[in-house]
Amino acid sequence: MSDTKTENQASAPGPETQTAAEELVPLSIDTVSPEQFEELKQRAAKADEHWERLLRATADFDNFRKRATREKQESIRFANEVILEKLIPVMDNFDMALTAAQNAQSEATQSLQTGINMIYQQFRQALADSGLEEIDATGKPFDPNLHEAVSQRDVADVPEGQVVQQLRKGYKLKERLIRPATVIVAKKPST
Repeated sequence: MSDTKTENQASAPGPETQTAAEELVPLSIDTVSPEQFEELKQRAAKADEHWERLLRATADFDNFRKRATREKQESIRFANEVILEKLIPVMDNFDMALTAAQNAQSEATQSLQTGINMIYQQFRQALADSGLEEIDATGKPFDPNLHEAVSQRDVADVPEGQVVQQLRKGYKLKERLIRPATVIVAKKPST
């Protein structure tokens, strides 16, 4: 008998259960006072406002996360840019040394030229492996995104706007321009 009594006590609603059940009873407009109704409207409006703020904050955070990831990938991808910018003038000096060695003809300068040429080729290959690309502008149409025109030359046999001479090589790191090629552009001779 004591078992049934405990079962009945366990299944009988206590004071906590009754208040929870009373809160679940839907309120109707007839049972709510106008003050309570206004308070409910204000709470609903505030809840909507908080929901909108949460959605905006979530979208802002998602955009920030995507931008940070993209910037990190760009940073990793172009990490060599600073060092390559410093090495490009060294490459220019190698070019000039090779040109000077080719102009002087003697046996000693021939071996010097061969040695410089080997170092130069090794240096170029190391830069190419790092993603550096040389911009070859000679004979190509002038592209202001890749070339820097320093003058124009009257040329009859070359189409106007085409690069006649490249004065200094240009370089790109992957698809990013590091230094434009310095060029002279053809123009039609004035009559």
